[in-house]
Amino acid sequence: MKLIVGLGNPGNEYAKTRHNVGFMLVDALADHLNITLWKDKFNAKIAEGRIGSEKILLVKPQTYMNNSGEAVGPLMRWYKLEPEDVIVAHDDMDIPAGTIRIRKKGSSGGHNGIKSLISHLGSENFARVRLGIGRPLPGWSVVNHVLAPFPAEDKQAVDEAVKYLIPAVECIITDGLDVAMNKYNPKKQKKQKIKQEEGVQNG
Repeated sequence: MKLIVGLGNPGNEYAKTRHNVGFMLVDALADHLNITLWKDKFNAKIAEGRIGSEKILLVKPQTYMNNSGEAVGPLMRWYKLEPEDVIVAHDDMDIPAGTIRIRKKGSSGGHNGIKSLISHLGSENFARVRLGIGRPLPGWSVVNHVLAPFPAEDKQAVDEAVKYLIPAVECIITDGLDVAMNKYNPKKQKKQKIKQEEGVQNG
């Protein structure tokens, strides 16, 4: 069994904000897999389903972002799972809006939701599906940025990223993280950067 956790804040006022892209991906997965029955357990909305032969549990913590681990830790222990069985989708300011990154593990990178998960899971060894939301505008605080809705141009890019990540998450479950990272993590930007650097050097 795998836990697919989307991070976000509960309530309609937060539903379309940047901080809630994790919830958006989990909801899109639920629609894709025709999962409609949600239950409340350990301060989370949970729903069971399958990807291939693997049983999955979709999880939306209801603790608010900064205390996400208070829901995920008990769920992991209740189902007798390891941190490596947990896949977490969350927003990331360090990459442009609509850009994605899949990682095996790592530090919180200053993300309070991830910080809470590391604390309550007792490990950094859980997969991350990072959805870029970009940096705050000049004069904006981080809080104002993450709790604001996406502007139209970013919203389209994020919607496309969510669609792109549905088969990516399925690939993580069926074929493993390494295969999914190799197949779905962006490669073009690296090649373009190398070409640009070569052009500068040759110019």
